[in-house]
Amino acid sequence: QVKLVESGGGLVQTGGSLRLSCVGSGHSSVIYTRAWFRQHPGKERELVASISYGGGSTYYADSVKGRFTISRDNAKKTMFLSMNSLTPEDTAVYFCAADPYSGLKGGAANYHYWGQGTQVTVST
Repeated sequence: QVKLVESGGGLVQTGGSLRLSCVGSGHSSVIYTRAWFRQHPGKERELVASISYGGGSTYYADSVKGRFTISRDNAKKTMFLSMNSLTPEDTAVYFCAADPYSGLKGGAANYHYWGQGTQVTVST
């Protein structure tokens, strides 16, 4: 059983930064592909960034490339998302996800384990 818990969301002004964390439980979660998704009100969950179990490969959505950085510390079973130059369009609920089989570009349907989500709000 894998449990994921996000933290680090909050309110920030345009141009500001936030760092999200996602702690996983369960030994097997260390070898899983992990990802960050976000969901805007009334829209489907979209892939923001993903990282391979070893951390050597990453994927970013075009909308966040150059501004967000995904990383992981397997010793602490924790994944991070550093978000810089935030804009109001980044306002969403951010979810972390994990799956043993998903590729880096896999959509939400490819992920078996999910956190509860953390709200990120970027004000003008």
